[in-house]
Amino acid sequence: MKLLLGALLAAVLGVKAHGAENLVLVTLDGLRWQEVFSGYDPELLNHADFTRNKEQLTEQFGGKSAAEKRHKLLPFMWGEIVQRGVLAGNRDRDSRANVTNQWWFSYPGYNEILTGRADPDIDSNDPVPNANITFLEWVNKQPGFKHKVAAFGSWGAFPAIINRERSGVFVNAGLEPADWPRLSQRAQFLNDLQGQLPVFWKDVRPDAFTYGLAKEYLRQEKPKVLYIALGETDDFAHDKEYHQYLLSAHRSDAFLADLWNTLQSMEAYRDNTNLIITVDHGRGQTAEAWPHHASGPALVQYFNNKNQPQKDGVVGSDQIWIAALGPDIASLGEVSGGADLYQNQVAATALALLGFVPADFDPEAGPAMKPLMKK
Repeated sequence: MKLLLGALLAAVLGVKAHGAENLVLVTLDGLRWQEVFSGYDPELLNHADFTRNKEQLTEQFGGKSAAEKRHKLLPFMWGEIVQRGVLAGNRDRDSRANVTNQWWFSYPGYNEILTGRADPDIDSNDPVPNANITFLEWVNKQPGFKHKVAAFGSWGAFPAIINRERSGVFVNAGLEPADWPRLSQRAQFLNDLQGQLPVFWKDVRPDAFTYGLAKEYLRQEKPKVLYIALGETDDFAHDKEYHQYLLSAHRSDAFLADLWNTLQSMEAYRDNTNLIITVDHGRGQTAEAWPHHASGPALVQYFNNKNQPQKDGVVGSDQIWIAALGPDIASLGEVSGGADLYQNQVAATALALLGFVPADFDPEAGPAMKPLMKK
């Protein structure tokens, strides 16, 4: 009945009837479109204050062209995804993706991704429980999806962003150990190891733990909707360590490859899962601005000085990119031109891919990105 109704509504409302039954959303905090589409930035690589091991990085990620450099940095992105899926946001090819919130930093960005609309009242990264309902929470309340929605994040704010207590969504984030029933031996090992290592950032863990625990949960609990929020790229950028930022991006790409291979190795997910990848915000375009991201209003509010020199914001912070792969994703490869895409369209796209009518979730949220989906 749900499939028949979904098909009828799709025909009426112009939203495709779904095929795959599962969805995985992955975000890579603050990874710029510039590195995704061009590989390392020579200006930053040669910046003595931001980069160590320049020779090693040049050997590992260098090339005679942007295409060669980006493939070395992100081989899964420029192999599997660009061959069978879609990758949008290369502004050098007139493909644009943007945030719509006015702040251009993390909590507002994650709220926009997960709820489909910007909330001007979310104006800090303080872990205040989100008053807005995310698509994860909404899906968790739909027939057949209860207790089949989960989220894992490196940043400890995600229980608040998803409003764990109200939503009922399983959330594991920050320095929390895994705590679902019947932990696998590997999950328990990751718990023990996480507790034995130094803490590098307040309430933030290395992405290896986030991905490792998410993978164990995937294999054991088999959720229908899984959100994985990796964070190291942003943390290393704020620390002004471009070498670590690049290495983290490369590791994130390897996690994506392993995730996709794991999904294809499991009967419940094989050819039955769509994957969406995006970011919460961009970063500064110049070498000096690269460690930072914020809008003019955010900077004015933070510095409490309307005359401070960056009142127009850190240029580039509102520029994002979007990738997708799966049986219901169009095989467009790297996108050139086309209509602008927006962060507030991610939630509706996820819902449409799951077979829901996005307007049933929120008629005022951004619409699904239909050009990225198979007709």
